[in-house]
This record gives sequence, C-alpha cells and structure tokens, in this order.
Amino acid sequence: MTSHDKPTSDTDQPHRTDQQDAAAKAVTEAALFEAFGGVRGMVETVLPGLLFVTIFTIDKNLHVSAIAALAVSLVLVVVRLVRRDTVKHAFSGVFGVAFGVVFAMMTGNAKDFYLPGMLYTLGLALAYLVTSAAGVPLIGLILGPVFKENLSWRTRNPGRKKAYAKASYAWGLILLAKCAILFPLYWWADTAQLGWVLVALKIPPFLLAVYLTWVFLAKAPPPIDVFAEMEAEEEAEKARKAARDTQAAQAAEARGYEA
Repeated sequence: MTSHDKPTSDTDQPHRTDQQDAAAKAVTEAALFEAFGGVRGMVETVLPGLLFVTIFTIDKNLHVSAIAALAVSLVLVVVRLVRRDTVKHAFSGVFGVAFGVVFAMMTGNAKDFYLPGMLYTLGLALAYLVTSAAGVPLIGLILGPVFKENLSWRTRNPGRKKAYAKASYAWGLILLAKCAILFPLYWWADTAQLGWVLVALKIPPFLLAVYLTWVFLAKAPPPIDVFAEMEAEEEAEKARKAARDTQAAQAAEARGYEA
C-alpha cells in the first residue's frame, strides 16, 4: 500500500488553528457556491416556474404560460453563452422546463407542468439516501471533483467521508419533506396554488441543505488534492529520470576515460 492509498483516521489529522479553520470554511463556501450555481443559479432555477404560474394565474392560458417559461429558460442559456459562463445550471433549467411543457401539452393539464420536476426531486431524494447508506454518498460524488479530491475521500479520508454521508442524508430528508408537501397538493390543489407553493419551496429547502453541507464539511478534515499529488509524482519521476540519465552519462564518460 502506497502513501497515496493509505487511509488516515480522524486522529491522524493535525489540530487546525482558528486561521486554518477559517480558510477551510472559506474554501468550502467557494466550492459550494461553484457547485450549486450561487445566486445566479437560484434565479435561473426559480424564474421559469415563477413566470409560468404568474401568467397562468392571470389568464389561465396553458400554452402562453408554457411558451413564456420555455422562452425565458432559453434566454438565460443564451446570456450565459454570450458571456462565456458555465451553462450547466441554465441547461438543466431548460431541460426541466422543456419536459414540463411537453408533459403538460400532452395531457392538457397545467399541473403536469410541475410533475416531471417533482418526480425528479423525489428520485434525487432517494438517490441521496440510498447512496449514503451504500457508503458512496452522492454529495461526495458531486463535490469531490470540485475540491480536487475526486474519490480519495472514500478510502483515504474517513472523516470527510462521514461528513459527506451526513450531508447526503440531510439533502435526502429535506427533499423528501419537500415532496411530502408537494405531492398531496398535486392531487388536491389547483394549478395556481400548487405553482405558488412550489415557487415558495424552491429556495429555502435548497439553502438549508447547502448550509448543512457547509457546516458538515467545514468541520471535516481538509480534502486531499489528488491533482496536486499526481503533479508532484510526475515532477518526482522527472527528477528521478534526470538523475538516472546523469548517472548513465557519468558512467559512460568514466568508461571512456578508462578505455
């Protein structure tokens, strides 16, 4: 087992100073901001649904509401493309809105605009819970590349794995609670009521889950930068190769003198 593969226990981690804790919290906050899109990502998530329910509340026109929601999603993607920003959050919004539009148009029921997103939320909640129970918490798979640790937390950083498990359980339970509110409303409430409740529940549960993730990870051992390790290993290998070449050249030169 190499030093790269050797797992570390929580007690192996050196005691961090207040300054190191503050730095770890800042890094965690920046990584979460990047991974989940920040304020702009939240706006892009809320705006299409808000526009749909607003227009539908006013004139009850499914087609106009759906087209407006899809149009604003496409505009958000175009804006990101023009600015050369990352488009993953905007694209996910477009696909979500498109599925909702297609589903609502097929059934003729405006409430079905929200159903694909609700089913996605339910599936995501179960994925968080199942993967965490299986020892491969989904939040770790999502954030590992962001922290440049990939999957090193699974075998080499048990304290961090535990934090990812707690965060994944938090996400799963929060999303399940959200589903417990929305699905009964899908059956009992009208489209406008369901839409406004869904819009209201877009941000607060998300912020709670992100906050809990930040709390768990800020207290966890720091991530192992596997990219830095690979670069260091490459540099070490180059140094060893250079040393071997130098020794070979010196040996050849010595043999030449002897001849």
